[in-house]
Amino acid sequence: MNGSAKLLIYGGICLAVLGMLYGLHYAVFVEHQTLDRMGGSLTAAFVHAAERNSAASAMALAAYGHTKHDYVRQVDVHSHWVGLAMIMVVLGVVFGRVQFPEAVRFWLAAALLAGSFLFPLGVVLQTVDHGRLPFALAIAGAGLVIASMTGIAWGLAKAR
Repeated sequence: MNGSAKLLIYGGICLAVLGMLYGLHYAVFVEHQTLDRMGGSLTAAFVHAAERNSAASAMALAAYGHTKHDYVRQVDVHSHWVGLAMIMVVLGVVFGRVQFPEAVRFWLAAALLAGSFLFPLGVVLQTVDHGRLPFALAIAGAGLVIASMTGIAWGLAKAR
């Protein structure tokens, strides 16, 4: 097994462990409180609407929207890290069939690993910072994943 395949397999395993640990942490320490906030916001919105207090109802719906936004991103981080990790492990098994020199395969593997880490990291950072850096990290990570997967697909197609 060459270095690029090892990078994909071991990097994928590490990324899967990171994703699972993050998911475990979120499920045990954060998710239930988040779901309670979401339910409480919706309840308050409906109660205020029934009381014909549209301003308070709108504020409660806005709180629900913000909490739901964060919740979706937290769950996405866990699933994207683990899903991208599994793709990396599977690709690592067949990476010797990518018809490029080992140096190119290594850079493709490194780009896929970096992108697979940065994309979900940028997404989770969006829950604490709504500035440009988290969005830039997510976009750069997604771009690296797309570019490296395109290169890998091209290298596999050349094998035919």
